[in-house]
Amino acid sequence: MTFLLASVTGPEEAEIAVRHGADIVDLKDPGKGAFGAVEPAAVAATVATIAGRRRVSAVAGELAMEPDAIVRAASTLADTGVDYVKVALFPDPGRENCLRALGTLARRVRIVGVMFADHGADPSLVSLAAENGFAGMLLDTARKRGGRLLDHMNIAALSEFMDSCRSHRLMGGLAGSLEAPDVPRLLLLAPDVLGFRGALCRDQDRAARIDPVAVDVIRALIPADARGPAQRGEPTAKVDYRLLAARGYAGEPRKDDVATDRILVRDFVMPIRIGAYKHEHEKVQNVRFNVDVGVLRSAHVAEDIRDVFSYDVIIDSIRMVAAQEHIALVETLAERVAALVLTHQRVVTVTIRVEKLEVGPGAVGVEITRKRSAEAAKVRQFHPTAGEGDPKVAK
Repeated sequence: MTFLLASVTGPEEAEIAVRHGADIVDLKDPGKGAFGAVEPAAVAATVATIAGRRRVSAVAGELAMEPDAIVRAASTLADTGVDYVKVALFPDPGRENCLRALGTLARRVRIVGVMFADHGADPSLVSLAAENGFAGMLLDTARKRGGRLLDHMNIAALSEFMDSCRSHRLMGGLAGSLEAPDVPRLLLLAPDVLGFRGALCRDQDRAARIDPVAVDVIRALIPADARGPAQRGEPTAKVDYRLLAARGYAGEPRKDDVATDRILVRDFVMPIRIGAYKHEHEKVQNVRFNVDVGVLRSAHVAEDIRDVFSYDVIIDSIRMVAAQEHIALVETLAERVAALVLTHQRVVTVTIRVEKLEVGPGAVGVEITRKRSAEAAKVRQFHPTAGEGDPKVAK
C-alpha cells in the first residue's frame, strides 16, 4: 500500500491533515525553502498534539554536507520524539561521509535520506543508505517552481529507484510538486509513500494554509489499507506483470448492463527493444500502440481527477513494461501491458494493438482483448480496500 505524507507547518495544520486522512504528518517550513526546517519546539508541540495517532516526520533543513552539522541537526529533531528524520542529500563531495556519520543515529530514530531529482539523484546512495541503517529513501525536487518530479525523471527511471529501494529493504518515497493527476501514474510504481505540500494547500500555493478540501481530493486518490505490507514494516513488493500475464485473465462473467466508458490511446509510438531474431537484439525498433480500455462509469458526471481513469496510466504502463528488458514477441509485449492496465479496479476490459513499424513496407503486429478476472485482481492490487493505517518501518 501507499501512505499519504502531508507536509505541515505546525500543530494546527497537522490536526487538519490528520482529520482528513494523512498517514504521515511531515513538518516543514515552506518559508525557508523547499526543505526548510521547523523550529524544534514547534516539532515537539506537533508530536504532542498528534499523540501517537499518526507517525510524524520532520526535515533537518537545507544544510551543507558537513557530517557534524548534519548529525547535530538530526539528533536535535530525534530528541523531539518524531518517528522519522528526513535529511537532505545535496550533491557534494561530502555527501557519502554524511550518510556514514548518520549510521549511529539511525539506531535511535528512523532516518530517511532525500535526494533531489532536479539536482541529479545518485542511485548508488540507496545501497549506502541501507548499509548505514537508514529506514528509507525519498526522491523530491529542490526548486518548487522548477517543475514536478515527473518533469525531471520519467516513469521508467522512477521505477528503477523504487526497485532499488525494495531490493535493499528500504521504504521508498516520491515527492516533488506532485499534483492530483500524478497520483494514479505514480501508484503504478507501488511507492511506500507519496508526499505532498502544494497540492494540499489553498490555490496550490505551498506557502498558503492546508486546505481540507484539497487534502480530501488527494486522500481519495490514494486508497488506504491497514493490512498493507508497509504496515508490517515490509517494503511493498514489486508488481510482476509477467506473472499477471502468465496467470491469465480470460473472463469473469459480468452483467450485460454494466455501464462502461472507453479510454483511448491512439498511435502512440516509442522505441522498444523487441524481436526474436539475433539482429533485432542489437537495436531498438519503433513500435506503435493503440489501446482501448473499458472502465466502469462513474455514478455522476466527472468533476475532477477522482472521477476518471487517466490515459497517462496507459502510456506509463507501456513505458514501464518496455523499460524492463528485451522482449522477443509482440504478443508478449501486448499481454504484459494488458495485464498491468487490468490491475486497476475500474478497468473491465482492455484491447491493445501492438505493431512493429520497421520490418517491412507496412506494419505487422497483434491485437488482443483481455478482461479482468477475480484471480488476476488478487495477484497485485494497486487500489486496496479503504481503512485507516498506522505506517511503520521496521529497523
